[in-house]
Amino acid sequence: MGNTVRRSGRRSSLRAAATLALAALAVLVACSRGKGETGADGRASRDARSADSAESATPVHMAAAELGDITIMVSGPGQTGALDLQKVRAPFTGTIASLQVLVGDHVGDGQVIGAIVSQPSQAALTGAEAMLAAARTPRDSSDAQRALVLARQNLIETPLRAPRAGIVVSRGASQGDLVSQGDSIASIAAAGSIAFVARIGQTDLGQVRPGQRAILILPGSAVPVDAVVHGLLPADTSGSLTVPVRLDLLGAPSTSGVPIQAGLFGMAQITVGRRHQVPIVPISAVLRDDVSGTTRMAVVMSDGRAHWVTVTTGASQGDRIEITSPVLAPGARVIVSGQVGLPDGRRVREIGTAGSATS
Repeated sequence: MGNTVRRSGRRSSLRAAATLALAALAVLVACSRGKGETGADGRASRDARSADSAESATPVHMAAAELGDITIMVSGPGQTGALDLQKVRAPFTGTIASLQVLVGDHVGDGQVIGAIVSQPSQAALTGAEAMLAAARTPRDSSDAQRALVLARQNLIETPLRAPRAGIVVSRGASQGDLVSQGDSIASIAAAGSIAFVARIGQTDLGQVRPGQRAILILPGSAVPVDAVVHGLLPADTSGSLTVPVRLDLLGAPSTSGVPIQAGLFGMAQITVGRRHQVPIVPISAVLRDDVSGTTRMAVVMSDGRAHWVTVTTGASQGDRIEITSPVLAPGARVIVSGQVGLPDGRRVREIGTAGSATS
């Protein structure tokens, strides 16, 4: 009886130990399986983040579209010229005794700028001087001295006067020159008569009207010179595709500290219209395909991806250009640098912004 009880107790102890061992093995397997699954999920998440990061790494510069005003201008090269050019002419044939002005000098109305001696008077003086130089005896010398005094007394020297106040723009003679009656000695541009003649393309002439304001870019002038359109001048017949347009200078403009003179080359910009509160973007945002003739722009959507949009442009001013279609909302972001070769739908980020694409 006692032996039977002992054997039964040993069998119960063995069964309990076996049950505990199986439970421990099951827990170990479960833990190992859980670690393996977590590792796989971690690698997948890292791969997804790496792919997303690689796609987001296209750096670009962006700008926001805005509503603004644009001034419409037409431009063309040209030159200043005198509308009222006065000539100082020789009143008779004679020799220029003096000429006191140079090109660029300012003269007043009626100012004496030189003198001319008549040819007969100069001839008598020249003859007396030659006779004195050739005298060999005291008598000959005395006669020559009297002739020289008489010639000087009878010398007819007529002053040369500026017909109008202005600027000397050219000289046709110098002191000592022999000139004939009517020869030009000096040319004077009357004060206030300097204008600018611009060469405007025929395709732009339909927009140019008298009274339109303009600015002139001239050498030596620190700021643009204000002007106004006077009107169109007769076109030449040389087959040129431009037409001369006269612009009158406003105020008292100067270059390098002196009043503007004739003969200065420059550029005219005429304001022919204005566009108010229109969508404007930097001109660098717009790319033109010379092969297809289309104009496109890369617009960044709210998801941070760039999409190419075919656009129609309007007026431009400086580094800004109007977008007439499609409708571009103020604040819309456009790419202004780094968009060349960018695939449509590519995720982008602003240069200098850390992390993922701006949104």
